[in-house]
Amino acid sequence: MVTTIHDLVSIHIENQPAFFARIEDIVPDKKPGWWKVSLLVLTNPLQIFTWILEESQINGTPFTMGGTPIMLEKVVSPLEQTDGSLSGATEKDTVEVPGKKEPAKVVSLADRKKEK
Repeated sequence: MVTTIHDLVSIHIENQPAFFARIEDIVPDKKPGWWKVSLLVLTNPLQIFTWILEESQINGTPFTMGGTPIMLEKVVSPLEQTDGSLSGATEKDTVEVPGKKEPAKVVSLADRKKEK
């Protein structure tokens, strides 16, 4: 699975999930085959990390930094995994929810805002 700009990733440190980040930018490094990857680290306060990685490492191949095992794992929404979509849904619609017996009702926030 290709990971690219604006994707959400889970950063694993020493084989354990550590934090989430969004890929803000990927630009070529001066060293051929390597990329400068800017990550918006979703902590409070927000932080920006820039790591120099090979393309395979951006796409999930484990690597080390100073001897510490690191891995980026692309986060995929459960709706994308089941190929579901909420686009065009109305309040009368329902959506299948993985692991649930009954479908969930779609509530339109835009319609709720109009009522107030």
